[in-house]
Amino acid sequence: MKRCLWSVLIIALLTAVPALMAQDQDKFEVGAFGEFFRYTNAPSVQNFVGLGGRAGVGITGHTSIEAEMAYDFKKNYTSTFTNGVTTSLGSTNFRTLHGFFGPNFHGDLGPLQVFVTGKVGFDNFSISNQNAPNGFTNTVGLTSGTTAFAVYPAAGFALFGHWIGVRVEAGDDIFFLSGSAHNNLRVTFGPQFRF
Repeated sequence: MKRCLWSVLIIALLTAVPALMAQDQDKFEVGAFGEFFRYTNAPSVQNFVGLGGRAGVGITGHTSIEAEMAYDFKKNYTSTFTNGVTTSLGSTNFRTLHGFFGPNFHGDLGPLQVFVTGKVGFDNFSISNQNAPNGFTNTVGLTSGTTAFAVYPAAGFALFGHWIGVRVEAGDDIFFLSGSAHNNLRVTFGPQFRF
């Protein structure tokens, strides 16, 4: 499965090279984001948070190709009491690495950019008691845990002031494991830079 996944990612990158070479836009975007991932493939629903980054290159006036990766290393614990709801973040040994690649179709309304995207990639689920940086470094090779093929349809908006903006995105992280699809909410929020 891992060999097949790497083959799909390499083919996707190789097919993007001609599109990147023939681009008629000088737009290049990079961004960092915080991520909320609602994992539903457990006995009970679990909420995770992490960090990620993305880069995209414009290929037409309203289309770009993007690649992104995120690492979830904290778990959100929520408790309901009679006097309200409390929430806190705690370390977790269960970690998720997401990697996606695909087109972004957008319309610009002045400083507001509205978009839809559909990406393919992987979700890697692993167990680690290392701190976040070391756990991420050891997971990127996809040599541990379970790696599943995933698709990610999403929509969102970005609000720009010249070259810097804020991007919000929400979508359905659908990974395929043991012959069935598993739907999971994924929300990202963070700064975006346009060159």
